[in-house]
Amino acid sequence: MRGYAGKFLEINLSSRNVKDAKFSDEILRDYIGGRGLATKVLWDRLGTKWETVDPLGPENILLVLTGPFTGYFPGTKVCVSGKSPQSNGIIGSTVAGEFGIDLKCAGYDGVIITGKAEKPCYIFICDSQVEIKDASPIWGKKARETLRFLVNKSIAEIKDVRPSHGEVKEPSILYIGPAGENKTRVAAVVAKYAHAAGYGGYGGVMGAKNLKAIVAKGFGAVPDVCDQEKVLDLAQGFSELNFENERFRRWGTGGGGYFFGAETSSEPVRNWQNEWHDRESYRGEEFDKYWVKKNWGDFGCPTTCLKLAVLKTGRFRGAICDNPDYELEAYLGTNLGIFTPEENIYLSYVSNELGLCGIQGGAVLGFAAELYEKGILTKKDLDGIEPEWANVEAFAALAEKVAFRKGIGDILAEGVYRAALKLGEIKGGDLLKYAVHEKGVAIGAHGVRSGKDFSENIAYACSVQGGDHTSSASLPIDQGGELSTIMADSAIYCIFAAFGIEDTEIFNFYKATTGWRLTQKEWYNEKAPRILHLQRAMLLLGGPDVKWKPKLDDDNPPRFWETLPSGPYKGKTLDRKKFEESRLEYFEAAGWNENGVPKPETLRKLGLEDVEAKLRDAALIE
Repeated sequence: MRGYAGKFLEINLSSRNVKDAKFSDEILRDYIGGRGLATKVLWDRLGTKWETVDPLGPENILLVLTGPFTGYFPGTKVCVSGKSPQSNGIIGSTVAGEFGIDLKCAGYDGVIITGKAEKPCYIFICDSQVEIKDASPIWGKKARETLRFLVNKSIAEIKDVRPSHGEVKEPSILYIGPAGENKTRVAAVVAKYAHAAGYGGYGGVMGAKNLKAIVAKGFGAVPDVCDQEKVLDLAQGFSELNFENERFRRWGTGGGGYFFGAETSSEPVRNWQNEWHDRESYRGEEFDKYWVKKNWGDFGCPTTCLKLAVLKTGRFRGAICDNPDYELEAYLGTNLGIFTPEENIYLSYVSNELGLCGIQGGAVLGFAAELYEKGILTKKDLDGIEPEWANVEAFAALAEKVAFRKGIGDILAEGVYRAALKLGEIKGGDLLKYAVHEKGVAIGAHGVRSGKDFSENIAYACSVQGGDHTSSASLPIDQGGELSTIMADSAIYCIFAAFGIEDTEIFNFYKATTGWRLTQKEWYNEKAPRILHLQRAMLLLGGPDVKWKPKLDDDNPPRFWETLPSGPYKGKTLDRKKFEESRLEYFEAAGWNENGVPKPETLRKLGLEDVEAKLRDAALIE
């Protein structure tokens, strides 16, 4: 077994028991790592009682997993997963940074965390030394204070473990802010200072387990690969492709703040009431004026698409964050009626400090602002806050309330879908038409109404990860789309470092790393569908508070059926007939029935007879 450390770390926070865990070669070949392996573990351990498991309860399992590409493919990510507090299904949420490298060099392919700690804690890993430590001094602290404490304390602790090593580099850290501690469903798991795994709400899962952070430092080498020369040769070729992509290397997705509004009319503007703007102030050239490190990236990354932005003057002086990527430019910018880099950077900084997901958190802020605009929420409802469009200070104050679940923030912390239901009960009306989500997950900032973005009409409606724009459904099903993303999230490589790389080269890299041959046919017809079907089954089982109805909930949000009000695509929207035809075609291609439920014969073909039995028990299969 090459490309793997060969063991996983399993920690029960309730009993404080720490042990090694292993998976067979067969399981690793079928489920790879990351998202795929997380899905398998969650099904095996929780599948029989899935609909009764509270994502924010001690039964849920938090997984932080690497994949066989970690440490070898240019750039690096790690996958965070568990039962999602947003969808009640499974989401593989990836975040960039060195954590996966440090974990592998410490001798582990991942961490499986169960139970709930009696008091706030963090996990410290330094090679084979694993401890559960007291996090009381940083519980309630925001990102900057949390990191400062953990870096300083952990370096001292690492020196105790490796006294003869000399000076040591800071460890890799995954942590949560107040939003996670307060079990909000819009909380992210944060890496470094401002990278985040936001989809899924796993920051809330960490908070529910009283887990503030995981610290990792490894002094070993990454595991051996099968064909080192081939791995190096392919990695060099991949890097050279990235070096040629000068535009993306300059701005990353951050070049999209202007483009997706002005050119493709697919950017959320004022809670998706519009998707077009042509504000020159939002061009990439305006953002890069605030960069302090222009060629800075994560371990081995040839793209370095995320920069570092600092506001050195003005009323927001001192704000520092990753220069906002497109999703944050949109959700903490145009979505709130904001069109200046300074204000967007400031709100991104506020979100990072609080540990809020920029997409999910930005979505609830925009949702609240529209309700205020329409007079549904009042100044009194909002504890004196007046979230008028572009009112940066008001949005910052509202974000604080969400993170600490204070006042109206306690409802908004549930995410747009659940907040719409709750506020609808209070106000006596249907507010779901203002909630832009897919199965509880706020939709990525790529609209489908103009038809000019990469997202297809079924992109979110048919995805097993709901509103996740990085894992959208498309046709033909066996040419990229979600099945391709499952590979990226399981082997774990950054899709932005894989631009222009064909599937055949990905599978060649997999063989060079692991020694195991994997063909496109085998992946698209067997292995990826197996993971997809497990995720689909658990999404449909849902519970305990929300269950999604097959076909009925496999739809776009109401706002996406409204016509675009302005711009070059004014008057355009989705075609209902074409959408339903595409949805049915996708269901058939996936091996699901006309309602989107996995067919028994498909499940048997994939060796998922236990899934078939469970779906029968739940009356999803007759």
